[in-house]
Amino acid sequence: MSKKGILLVNLGTPDSPATADVKKYLDQFLMDERVIDIPKLNRTLLVKGIIVPFRSPKTAKLYKEIWNENGSPLLYYSKLQAKMLQERLVDDYHVELAMRYQSPSIESALANLKAGLVESIQVIPMFPQYASASTGSVMQLVMELVSKWPTVPPISFVNSFHDNELMIKVFAENAKKHQVESYDHVLFSFHGLPERQLLKCDHTGSYCLKSADCCQTLNDTNKFCYSAQGHDTARLIAKELNLSKDQYTVCFQSRLGKEPWVQPYTTDVLKKLAGEGKKRLLVFSPAFVADCLETLYEITVEYHEEFKALGGEHVQLVESLNDSPVFIEALAGMVK
Repeated sequence: MSKKGILLVNLGTPDSPATADVKKYLDQFLMDERVIDIPKLNRTLLVKGIIVPFRSPKTAKLYKEIWNENGSPLLYYSKLQAKMLQERLVDDYHVELAMRYQSPSIESALANLKAGLVESIQVIPMFPQYASASTGSVMQLVMELVSKWPTVPPISFVNSFHDNELMIKVFAENAKKHQVESYDHVLFSFHGLPERQLLKCDHTGSYCLKSADCCQTLNDTNKFCYSAQGHDTARLIAKELNLSKDQYTVCFQSRLGKEPWVQPYTTDVLKKLAGEGKKRLLVFSPAFVADCLETLYEITVEYHEEFKALGGEHVQLVESLNDSPVFIEALAGMVK
């Protein structure tokens, strides 16, 4: 009997924390025209001439800090999620895992589905909030690769799942393990994007960043906006935890370069909260479905140390979805 193909795609990870592998990963990642969306010549000079040569050794040291007996945490949990989903869906489906950058590649995963004679393919980019640089990039590459096949099967995509009820429940339950009420403030720290990428998603040209609260509520104009979807995710998790508006802040991390990125920046929020006398912070990172460098090091180590230097006491990460059976139910729900 023919099966339905399911392709889970996460961002990617170096094959090892060695500088050479990190260099190869950063080169592929940052040369993506949707990640650094500037003319190719400028992007090539910037990435290959400045960012990759200087950033690779530093980033390799960070990856060594989070690498463990299972290798890359992101790849480990992604493989586990694919395995658990396959077991949940049983024999009617063929589940494959891919990374947008490095291994396993989207091309190889699609080849496995093709060889499995699947009757259709559903692609689930593992990014809760839509962004051109993540979900959009996955969609583009899948369509480019499949367009070369003599026979193209029915293909569908999950655009986003920022408001998925089961996902919201897992994040909230993970937070409860840390006794939310024992913290002075809660942060929802999303991965950052350049403001220009938000502006490109505003097809009206008259809404995005025209007011300080344009992302606070989701509507027909901003329904595909990464920031607006992020605010919606935070609102739903906060509602699940009975947090009032003054008990949490939405912010954005991982800036690169000097041009404006989505604000407020997490580092600025840490300074503000420390100045207000806040001592203990609980931090979600709901842009990720598996713990990775941005959660395990940037939040757990860098932000913790930065906050302590400002007079705070503790920054506690809320674990990601990782191997949660409830999240696997959420994925199964998207499939069916």
